[in-house]
This record gives sequence, C-alpha cells and structure tokens, in this order.
Amino acid sequence: MTVWVDADSCPRLVRNYLIRYTKKFNIPIIFAANRQIPQPSSHPLFKMIICGEAKDSADNYITSNAEAQDIVITRDILLADRLVKKSVTVLNDRGTVYSKENIGRRLSERNLSLQFSQFGLIEHKKNNYGKEEFSKFAAGFDKEIQKLLKKAAVSEKPTQSVR
Repeated sequence: MTVWVDADSCPRLVRNYLIRYTKKFNIPIIFAANRQIPQPSSHPLFKMIICGEAKDSADNYITSNAEAQDIVITRDILLADRLVKKSVTVLNDRGTVYSKENIGRRLSERNLSLQFSQFGLIEHKKNNYGKEEFSKFAAGFDKEIQKLLKKAAVSEKPTQSVR
C-alpha cells in the first residue's frame, strides 16, 4: 500500500498530517506535483516527485502508478474519476470519499459549476480550509486507511486446507 498525494493544491496541514500518519504506520507516501512542495522532514518512506510543467503531468503520473491497494488524496474530480475506474481508494482534503456510486454526480456538479462560472452566474467563494475541514479529512482518511490495512492483512493470511 502507498499513499499518493496530488500535492499541488493539498493544504500544508494535510501534508504534515499524512507524513506523521504514514511514518507511524510505516506506509510509503509519494507527493506528486508540477513543482517542488515544501516538506517538513525527510524519511526513507517519503518521496517527492516533480512531474514537470505540462498540464496534468502530476495527474498522469499518479494515474499510471497508483494501484487498487493504494489511497490517493486529491481535490481534482477528473483525476478522482480516472482513479476510481482503476478501483483505487480516493478522497479529497475534506474527507469526501469518491466512489463508483458518487463520482458521476460529482463530475456533473463540477461541469455545471464551471458553466455557471463561465456565464458569470456564480461567484467564486474563498476556499477556506480550517479545523473543521481538517477534522473531517483526518477521520475519513483514518477510516479508509484502516479498511485497506485490514484488507491487506486478510489477503496476507495463509489459507488453510480443509480435510
């Protein structure tokens, strides 16, 4: 299992939490971004991948490398859609888990919001990220990572033959 972070827009509070959490459970974490993102510490399990300036290069890198037993943190609905189709666990920095059941609706909401914005029908709100949003993320991340850890433990147990 690896934790992947679409790091370009990930809040520092979330990045720092993920580093502490993954270090505690000895889980590799990879930050992918189009530019260098400051990291609070270095550790053999932490990696920062700079994917270049091309549009969607970090998204493409994550999509190409993330696997079904991994978890990805992203705000990008289009990236989430690509990963959900690969059966990767995906959540945003507010603890919302993207799934096959909800990703279509999320994409529709995103597209509608973009259209309204282009016509000047909605104002862009400031994207505030505080304690409440972080608490929801931490709870959601812990829940999803525990599910993946349990699934990994079950698949590693040797099967006993029945006689």
